[in-house]
Amino acid sequence: MFTALCISIFDQSIRDYHVHDDIHRMIENPYEKTAIEHLLYAKNWIDTVQWHLEDVIRDPKIDPVKALEMKRWIDRSNQERTDMVEHIDSYFLDKYNTVIPVPGASINTESPAWAIDRLSILGLKIWHMREEATRADASETHREACRKKLEILLEQQRDLSTAIEELLEDIGKGRKYMKVYKQMKMYNDPSLNPVLYGQKP
Repeated sequence: MFTALCISIFDQSIRDYHVHDDIHRMIENPYEKTAIEHLLYAKNWIDTVQWHLEDVIRDPKIDPVKALEMKRWIDRSNQERTDMVEHIDSYFLDKYNTVIPVPGASINTESPAWAIDRLSILGLKIWHMREEATRADASETHREACRKKLEILLEQQRDLSTAIEELLEDIGKGRKYMKVYKQMKMYNDPSLNPVLYGQKP
């Protein structure tokens, strides 16, 4: 199953990141650039670094200048995340490019890669909730509450995996078809953000 591969790669990426737990450490992708595993690993690495950036920027004692630098970093990371999702969708578009939709075929509310994006984030939630559920310096009340949340997250992971597998099967059999819209983010584009294009050189 494709989602089993995704979950395995995401877990590997998260484990690799936490060996050093350093937001500045560069990715060391173990997979060939032409492989879908390479894209999945890179996608989750971006998500994992951003997860920790979001933690750091919420420090109430953070220096405002440092916080602004982090915010700009998060903006770049969001763009990279979007670009990576589009690369993964390109993989599926190529994989299913010979499939002819059957009469009455419908489009899904989201593309396969955006569903996989949610699976990647779920992997991070599960990893960190499991940490909290076993944290030695936390109260038993805290650990028990986190164990219950972890059970729900694992259920979400199973349900989302099932939905993704069904979507891929439907696309493969022509019952659904892919139509990918490139993300037209405006705030990062100097020609579309009025705050940027309104500034004089």
